[in-house]
Amino acid sequence: MSEKNKSKNFVPKAPQKPNFQLWLIIAAVLVLLGLTWIQQRGAVIDITQKRFEDMYLAGDVSKVVIVRNMNRVDVTLKPSALQNAKYKTELESNSSFFNPSGPHYALQVTTSDKFQTDFQALEEKVPEEDRIGASVTNEENWSSYFGSFGFLILLFVFFWFMMRRMAGPSGPGGQIFNVGKSKAQLFDAENKVKITFDNVAGLDEAKEEIQEIVEFLKNPGKFTKLGGKIPKGALLVGPPGTGKTLLAKAVAGEAGVPFFTLSGSDFVEMFVGVGAARVRDLFKQAKEKAPCIIFIDEIDAIGRSRGKGQMPGSNDERENTLNSLLVEMDGFGTDTGVIVLAATNRPDVLDSALLRPGRFDRQISIDKPDIVGREAIFKVHLAPIKISNDIDPKKLAAQTPGFAGAEIANVCNEAALIAARRNKTAVDMQDFQDAVDRVIGGLEKKNKIISPEEKRIVAYHEAGHAVAGWFLEHADPLVKVSIVPRGVAALGYAQYLPKEQFLYQTEQLMDEMCMTLGGRAAEQIIFGKISTGALSDLERITKLAYSIVSVYGMNEKLGNISFFDSKSDGYKMTKPYSEATAELIDQEVSNLIQVAYDRTLALLNEHREHLEILAQELLEKEILFQADLENLIGKRPFAKETTYQAFTNKKEKKTTPPLDTKAEDGDTVIEPAKTEVPETNPEK
Repeated sequence: MSEKNKSKNFVPKAPQKPNFQLWLIIAAVLVLLGLTWIQQRGAVIDITQKRFEDMYLAGDVSKVVIVRNMNRVDVTLKPSALQNAKYKTELESNSSFFNPSGPHYALQVTTSDKFQTDFQALEEKVPEEDRIGASVTNEENWSSYFGSFGFLILLFVFFWFMMRRMAGPSGPGGQIFNVGKSKAQLFDAENKVKITFDNVAGLDEAKEEIQEIVEFLKNPGKFTKLGGKIPKGALLVGPPGTGKTLLAKAVAGEAGVPFFTLSGSDFVEMFVGVGAARVRDLFKQAKEKAPCIIFIDEIDAIGRSRGKGQMPGSNDERENTLNSLLVEMDGFGTDTGVIVLAATNRPDVLDSALLRPGRFDRQISIDKPDIVGREAIFKVHLAPIKISNDIDPKKLAAQTPGFAGAEIANVCNEAALIAARRNKTAVDMQDFQDAVDRVIGGLEKKNKIISPEEKRIVAYHEAGHAVAGWFLEHADPLVKVSIVPRGVAALGYAQYLPKEQFLYQTEQLMDEMCMTLGGRAAEQIIFGKISTGALSDLERITKLAYSIVSVYGMNEKLGNISFFDSKSDGYKMTKPYSEATAELIDQEVSNLIQVAYDRTLALLNEHREHLEILAQELLEKEILFQADLENLIGKRPFAKETTYQAFTNKKEKKTTPPLDTKAEDGDTVIEPAKTEVPETNPEK
């Protein structure tokens, strides 16, 4: 194999098939040339009727043939006449092809009947014994034959050509006769994937499960000697961007056995029965190369629950494909040695028969990485980037809570692009900070024109968020507040330092609601009226309030009841309650939000002086950091070390520069989910 093919992680193209169309054209040309050669009458010379009469009267003509359908007369000379220097020189000099047997000359006539009349008159001028007569014939010319049947021949050749084209790998019809063949790519010892488990970071538990499957294939006796069986399948489940496909690539690079990979949509085609045929062909190829692995990405394309959304009497092609897959994975005649890996971010829509043990024995959950996992992922993505000495993966991991692996890769790439745009020789912490802002808030709108009145409203709005979060015990401490426009409609935003936790108490949720309402409350206090800038805030607290009342069972009147359906998509609830209960839920949600709003108003009125200070400073500097807030309004009264501060300070041998030159606390982080964005569209 060439070095070029070795350097790529895909199967090299199969040897090109002979070009039958080219051979067809060559054969047709040869046939045409042969017919032309056969039909050629020799190098005849056209003469006039006067010269023909002179030649005939001189006794040099041996044969006269009247070709009726061509209105032509062929004249053949006697052998003795051919020895005449006049004729011999004329015939040989006229063409390199000279046929001694004739005909030698040709005479074009108006009509054959008129020539016969003239020829009879000519014969009367010679003695009877010298008369040779004239024969009459019709010439079958291949061109006239082709003119009669050429259209049918061309039509046949065209259809034959198109069938050959569609049967080949190219053409718009592509593989019309191989439509039931599997489209899976095969990676084996010769075409090995370069990615290994060393390239996968932040997925330690999932990687351990997958490594065990690889070890099953490499050393099955270690497990089967105790009576265990090799798992038949593993399903990788997790949100988008968490590394499911990357983990499968690592398996392909580590397994040491043939690895088939394809997408769930590759089974879908416009023809009926194609999906099931491709499933059968895929497993047929896999069984021939067993032991091996089949990886189906986005399996929910064919694995959705059967019978949902189907019209009565219809035949769902996807169900036929799924039935074929179920039988091949664990049916009556299932063979061992084929392990199926699949990935999806929608496990809730998969058919229960597909998820049962015996088909997918293991469901490996791949969640968004925690702070330790993010640090490991940053180390992987920082390796190929030229970074300055102030870059610390710990602080970057603390700066990006809730980020998946793909988002971390995007941040690293954006930071490198920003540094290159600034003509730097290395990527520094400021570039990463700007990259995080770019990913979370969108592109900075430097040229966006905002009126002074609107800018003042935005400044007090963001200052309200900052003050409310600063003096609430369970609220996330602020990292950065900005009134620089970003994205489509964001006139300002605030970023917070969240905790890495999974359980929330009522007090924490209430403080979060109050902090979110800080912008609306500040507008009410300062201007005596409100704006449309709190749209995203209101949307967030409404969802949170309904969750407190009807999902988490934290309301006294409703009690310990949850109307959350775990099988639905997210927080989309069914309605297993009466209209009276629905009215009670709405009333309790409204009361809860009003209590939080009144509490926020009281808090900001108490700290109105701090609100004015922050707003005026924002109008002047546009961006404030945590250290700026400490200098302006003092430290938070709840000086408790957060989880992130404990992590970034742990085993820290050197002091790294702060996140921003103005900030004294370098351990600040940004939470994208807690970004407060005033909206400018009043119709939303």
